Amino acid sequence: MNVKRLHKDQTGFSLLELLIVIALTGIITAAITMTVFQVFNMNTRTSNRMTAVSQVQNAGKIVSEDILETQTDKINATPVGNRLLVVGWAAPAPDGTTYNVTYTLQNMPSGQMTRLQRQYSVNSTLNSTTIVAEYINPDPTQTSCAWNATTKALIFKVTATVGNESETRVYEVQPRPGS
Repeated sequence: MNVKRLHKDQTGFSLLELLIVIALTGIITAAITMTVFQVFNMNTRTSNRMTAVSQVQNAGKIVSEDILETQTDKINATPVGNRLLVVGWAAPAPDGTTYNVTYTLQNMPSGQMTRLQRQYSVNSTLNSTTIVAEYINPDPTQTSCAWNATTKALIFKVTATVGNESETRVYEVQPRPGS
């Protein structure tokens, strides 16, 4: 049997040196893992935040456009049930066409948030139903409509919550002049 012998100047790694290398490798691996985790976590939070912002902006835009068309006497900011807001307007004579828009909060299939749904009717006939925004917080302190008699404007507060990220906006919109 041929066994190699170590010369005096040849030595292997000691147990202490191996343990130090393993410990350093573990620390480096842990640091890299934490960095990657933070990047993914920040990306998810940013995405959730942007989704929430987008939803409240879209809700504000669509509701504001309808309020600008509305006649003051056809605003119902305190409807019953899951309705959030009912508005309407009529075309000038001799046309006389009437338009009504009803905003309701509809439960989303998953979670506690709701969708803001818009139903548009012409002469009392449903013309279209669209989802305006999602992830809307249905709590009346977070999403609500109120008529301000002093400024003659509708105050529309809307909050969207996606994951742990929330965004709230308050819109104050006056109906068309002379209505």
